[in-house]
Amino acid sequence: MSKSGQIEKILWSIALPGLGQLLNGQLFKGLILIILEFLINVQSSLNQVIIYSFQGDIQLAIEETNYQWLMFYPCIYMYSIWDAYRDAEGETTPFSFLPFVISAYLGTIGVIYSSNLKLFGVLIGPVFLPILFIIFGIGIGVLIKMILRKMRFK
Repeated sequence: MSKSGQIEKILWSIALPGLGQLLNGQLFKGLILIILEFLINVQSSLNQVIIYSFQGDIQLAIEETNYQWLMFYPCIYMYSIWDAYRDAEGETTPFSFLPFVISAYLGTIGVIYSSNLKLFGVLIGPVFLPILFIIFGIGIGVLIKMILRKMRFK
């Protein structure tokens, strides 16, 4: 598969979990991920929380969030991206899952602490803090993956 085809499937999966799987021909898995995404999105009030967050009303976003449901979102989101990446890639390199797993874990931690953790004295909220933690998790995952690969091939 061409590199642009791989990137396309990953980007569609970033846009909506499950779309990358549908493009990879995995209809059942893609539909399950889309249903889970919509269920978690609606139950956690994620779209309204995103609107409040982008409008700068972080306190209202925190009050509107159903954290019991939102905690599932980073895992579904990162699994969908990893699965589309893995299937589009065909064969994966050792430890290629680590950036996705660690970012899902840290994204969930970001959700947990998003109602009271301040960065530079500013409350970040339930949208932006998990995103920052996911980005941080990808970096940590890539670093650990590189270290483990070097140790494995010595």
